Amino acid sequence: MNVRGKTILVTGAGRGIGRSLAIHFAGKGANLALLDVNAEDVSETRSRCTQLGIEARSYIADAANEDSVVGALDQVTADFGALDGLINNAGIVRDGMLVKVKDGKVVGKMSLAQWQAVIDTNLTGVFLCGREAAQRMINHNIRGVIVNVSSISRAGNAGQTNYSAAKAGVAPGFIRTPMVEAMKPDALARMTSPIPLGRLGEPEEIAHAVGFIFENDLFTGRCVEVDAGLRL
Repeated sequence: MNVRGKTILVTGAGRGIGRSLAIHFAGKGANLALLDVNAEDVSETRSRCTQLGIEARSYIADAANEDSVVGALDQVTADFGALDGLINNAGIVRDGMLVKVKDGKVVGKMSLAQWQAVIDTNLTGVFLCGREAAQRMINHNIRGVIVNVSSISRAGNAGQTNYSAAKAGVAPGFIRTPMVEAMKPDALARMTSPIPLGRLGEPEEIAHAVGFIFENDLFTGRCVEVDAGLRL
Protein backbone atom coordinates (compact mmCIF):
# COMPACT_ATOMS: atom_id res chain seq x y z
CA MET A 1 0.00 0.00 0.00
CA ASN A 2 1.17 3.50 -0.82
CA VAL A 3 0.16 5.20 2.42
CA ARG A 4 0.26 8.77 1.08
CA GLY A 5 -3.23 10.20 1.42
CA LYS A 6 -4.53 7.06 3.15
CA THR A 7 -6.21 7.14 6.55
CA ILE A 8 -4.56 5.09 9.28
CA LEU A 9 -5.93 4.64 12.80
CA VAL A 10 -3.39 4.21 15.60
CA THR A 11 -4.60 3.10 19.04
CA GLY A 12 -2.60 4.06 22.10
CA ALA A 13 -1.30 7.00 20.07
CA GLY A 14 -0.66 9.29 23.03
CA ARG A 15 2.96 8.38 23.69
CA GLY A 16 5.70 5.78 23.32
CA ILE A 17 5.43 3.41 20.36
CA GLY A 18 2.03 4.79 19.38
CA ARG A 19 3.36 8.34 19.03
CA SER A 20 6.34 7.12 17.01
CA LEU A 21 4.02 5.13 14.74
CA ALA A 22 1.88 8.20 14.14
CA ILE A 23 4.85 10.46 13.38
CA HIS A 24 6.37 7.83 11.07
CA PHE A 25 3.24 7.53 8.95
CA ALA A 26 2.65 11.29 9.00
CA GLY A 27 6.12 11.64 7.49
CA LYS A 28 5.02 9.26 4.74
CA GLY A 29 2.03 11.47 3.94
CA ALA A 30 -0.71 9.40 5.59
CA ASN A 31 -3.62 11.00 7.39
CA LEU A 32 -3.94 9.91 11.01
CA ALA A 33 -6.82 9.02 13.30
CA LEU A 34 -5.25 8.99 16.75
CA LEU A 35 -7.03 7.10 19.53
CA ASP A 36 -6.10 7.22 23.21
CA VAL A 37 -7.65 7.60 26.66
CA ASN A 38 -5.37 10.52 27.60
CA ALA A 39 -6.52 13.75 25.95
CA GLU A 40 -3.35 15.72 26.71
CA ASP A 41 -0.99 13.07 25.37
CA VAL A 42 -2.90 12.40 22.16
CA SER A 43 -3.28 16.14 21.54
CA GLU A 44 0.51 16.47 21.62
CA THR A 45 0.84 13.60 19.14
CA ARG A 46 -1.71 15.24 16.86
CA SER A 47 0.19 18.53 16.98
CA ARG A 48 3.46 16.84 15.99
CA CYS A 49 1.76 15.05 13.10
CA THR A 50 -0.01 18.09 11.67
CA GLN A 51 3.31 19.94 11.61
CA LEU A 52 4.28 17.49 8.86
CA GLY A 53 1.49 18.80 6.63
CA ILE A 54 -1.06 16.00 6.92
CA GLU A 55 -4.52 15.80 8.45
CA ALA A 56 -4.61 14.29 11.92
CA ARG A 57 -7.52 14.06 14.34
CA SER A 58 -7.61 12.79 17.90
CA TYR A 59 -10.30 10.61 19.47
CA ILE A 60 -10.70 9.94 23.17
CA ALA A 61 -11.83 6.35 23.48
CA ASP A 62 -11.25 3.21 25.54
CA ALA A 63 -10.17 0.28 23.38
CA ALA A 64 -11.61 -2.12 25.97
CA ASN A 65 -15.12 -0.66 25.78
CA GLU A 66 -17.32 -1.78 22.88
CA ASP A 67 -19.53 1.30 22.77
CA SER A 68 -16.49 3.56 22.96
CA VAL A 69 -14.75 1.76 20.09
CA VAL A 70 -17.84 1.67 17.86
CA GLY A 71 -18.48 5.35 18.46
CA ALA A 72 -14.88 6.31 17.74
CA LEU A 73 -14.72 4.26 14.53
CA ASP A 74 -18.02 5.73 13.35
CA GLN A 75 -16.60 9.21 13.91
CA VAL A 76 -13.33 8.36 12.16
CA THR A 77 -15.11 7.18 9.01
CA ALA A 78 -17.43 10.20 9.14
CA ASP A 79 -14.48 12.59 9.44
CA PHE A 80 -12.17 10.98 6.87
CA GLY A 81 -14.68 9.22 4.62
CA ALA A 82 -12.84 5.90 4.83
CA LEU A 83 -10.38 3.85 6.85
CA ASP A 84 -7.41 2.24 5.12
CA GLY A 85 -5.36 0.89 8.01
CA LEU A 86 -5.41 0.05 11.70
CA ILE A 87 -2.48 -0.36 14.07
CA ASN A 88 -3.61 -2.04 17.29
CA ASN A 89 -1.01 -0.65 19.67
CA ALA A 90 -2.91 0.29 22.84
CA GLY A 91 -1.69 -1.59 25.91
CA ILE A 92 -1.38 -1.31 29.68
CA VAL A 93 0.44 -3.14 32.45
CA ARG A 94 -0.77 -4.09 35.93
CA ASP A 95 2.22 -6.13 37.07
CA GLY A 96 2.21 -8.49 40.00
CA MET A 97 3.32 -12.03 40.78
CA LEU A 98 0.69 -14.69 40.17
CA VAL A 99 1.48 -15.87 43.70
CA LYS A 100 4.07 -14.04 45.81
CA VAL A 101 5.91 -16.19 48.33
CA LYS A 102 8.19 -15.07 51.17
CA ASP A 103 9.84 -17.43 53.65
CA GLY A 104 7.73 -20.29 52.35
CA LYS A 105 4.44 -18.48 52.84
CA VAL A 106 2.09 -16.87 50.36
CA VAL A 107 2.10 -13.12 51.07
CA GLY A 108 0.27 -11.86 48.00
CA LYS A 109 -1.22 -12.71 44.63
CA MET A 110 -2.34 -11.06 41.44
CA SER A 111 -5.86 -9.72 41.85
CA LEU A 112 -8.66 -10.42 39.43
CA ALA A 113 -8.85 -6.68 38.76
CA GLN A 114 -5.16 -6.65 37.70
CA TRP A 115 -5.76 -9.61 35.40
CA GLN A 116 -8.99 -8.33 33.88
CA ALA A 117 -7.79 -4.78 33.21
CA VAL A 118 -4.87 -6.01 31.12
CA ILE A 119 -6.87 -8.69 29.28
CA ASP A 120 -9.62 -6.18 28.52
CA THR A 121 -7.32 -3.57 27.00
CA ASN A 122 -4.51 -5.65 25.50
CA LEU A 123 -6.55 -8.54 24.10
CA THR A 124 -10.25 -7.66 23.95
CA GLY A 125 -9.29 -4.19 22.73
CA VAL A 126 -7.46 -5.74 19.77
CA PHE A 127 -10.55 -7.80 18.96
CA LEU A 128 -12.94 -4.85 19.17
CA CYS A 129 -10.82 -2.41 17.17
CA GLY A 130 -9.91 -5.06 14.60
CA ARG A 131 -13.52 -6.13 14.14
CA GLU A 132 -14.85 -2.61 13.74
CA ALA A 133 -12.03 -1.54 11.40
CA ALA A 134 -12.48 -4.63 9.22
CA GLN A 135 -16.22 -4.05 8.98
CA ARG A 136 -15.73 -0.48 7.77
CA MET A 137 -13.03 -1.48 5.29
CA ILE A 138 -15.38 -4.07 3.79
CA ASN A 139 -18.32 -1.64 3.71
CA HIS A 140 -16.18 0.88 1.80
CA ASN A 141 -14.65 -1.79 -0.46
CA ILE A 142 -11.15 -1.03 0.82
CA ARG A 143 -8.30 -3.54 0.80
CA GLY A 144 -6.90 -2.31 4.08
CA VAL A 145 -4.13 -3.34 6.46
CA ILE A 146 -4.44 -4.35 10.13
CA VAL A 147 -1.32 -4.69 12.29
CA ASN A 148 -1.41 -5.95 15.88
CA VAL A 149 1.56 -4.86 18.00
CA SER A 150 2.49 -7.61 20.45
CA SER A 151 5.45 -7.96 22.84
CA ILE A 152 8.36 -10.29 23.51
CA SER A 153 6.60 -10.90 26.83
CA ARG A 154 4.17 -13.14 24.96
CA ALA A 155 6.74 -15.89 25.64
CA GLY A 156 6.42 -15.31 29.40
CA ASN A 157 7.85 -12.76 31.83
CA ALA A 158 8.08 -12.69 35.61
CA GLY A 159 5.31 -10.68 37.24
CA GLN A 160 3.37 -10.41 33.99
CA THR A 161 1.02 -13.39 33.87
CA ASN A 162 -1.76 -11.12 32.65
CA TYR A 163 0.35 -9.14 30.15
CA SER A 164 2.03 -12.26 28.73
CA ALA A 165 -1.30 -14.02 28.26
CA ALA A 166 -2.76 -11.02 26.46
CA LYS A 167 0.25 -10.51 24.19
CA ALA A 168 0.43 -14.20 23.32
CA GLY A 169 -3.18 -13.92 22.28
CA VAL A 170 -2.40 -11.41 19.54
CA ALA A 171 0.97 -12.78 18.64
CA PRO A 172 8.44 -6.58 19.75
CA GLY A 173 11.03 -6.79 22.05
CA PHE A 174 11.70 -4.49 24.98
CA ILE A 175 11.29 -0.92 23.76
CA ARG A 176 12.34 2.35 25.41
CA THR A 177 8.88 3.69 26.21
CA PRO A 178 7.76 5.66 29.29
CA MET A 179 6.18 2.45 30.62
CA VAL A 180 9.48 0.56 30.41
CA GLU A 181 11.62 3.45 31.68
CA ALA A 182 9.42 3.67 34.78
CA MET A 183 10.70 0.26 35.88
CA LYS A 184 13.10 -0.06 38.80
CA PRO A 185 16.73 0.22 37.59
CA ASP A 186 17.66 -3.30 38.73
CA ALA A 187 14.65 -4.82 36.98
CA LEU A 188 15.44 -2.87 33.82
CA ALA A 189 19.04 -4.06 33.93
CA ARG A 190 17.94 -7.70 34.28
CA MET A 191 15.61 -7.26 31.35
CA THR A 192 18.27 -5.70 29.13
CA SER A 193 21.21 -7.99 29.95
CA PRO A 194 20.09 -11.01 27.83
CA ILE A 195 19.57 -8.90 24.67
CA PRO A 196 22.37 -9.72 22.17
CA LEU A 197 22.28 -6.18 20.76
CA GLY A 198 22.95 -4.89 24.27
CA ARG A 199 20.29 -2.20 24.39
CA LEU A 200 16.58 -1.50 24.41
CA GLY A 201 14.83 -0.93 21.12
CA GLU A 202 13.65 2.54 20.18
CA PRO A 203 9.98 3.26 19.34
CA GLU A 204 11.06 4.54 15.93
CA GLU A 205 12.46 1.09 15.09
CA ILE A 206 9.06 -0.49 15.68
CA ALA A 207 7.44 2.22 13.55
CA HIS A 208 9.89 1.42 10.74
CA ALA A 209 8.94 -2.28 10.91
CA VAL A 210 5.21 -1.53 10.84
CA GLY A 211 5.81 0.80 7.90
CA PHE A 212 7.33 -2.13 6.01
CA ILE A 213 4.24 -4.25 6.63
CA PHE A 214 1.97 -1.53 5.26
CA GLU A 215 4.07 -0.76 2.20
CA ASN A 216 4.94 -4.32 1.13
CA ASP A 217 1.79 -5.94 -0.26
CA LEU A 218 3.49 -9.35 -0.45
CA PHE A 219 3.83 -9.49 3.33
CA THR A 220 0.52 -10.83 4.62
CA GLY A 221 -0.66 -12.83 7.63
CA ARG A 222 2.73 -13.23 9.30
CA CYS A 223 4.53 -12.21 12.49
CA VAL A 224 7.65 -10.04 12.53
CA GLU A 225 9.79 -10.29 15.67
CA VAL A 226 11.69 -7.05 16.24
CA ASP A 227 13.54 -8.12 19.38
CA ALA A 228 17.26 -7.33 18.93
CA GLY A 229 18.01 -11.05 18.77
CA LEU A 230 16.54 -11.86 22.19
CA ARG A 231 15.12 -15.17 20.97
CA LEU A 232 18.27 -16.32 19.14
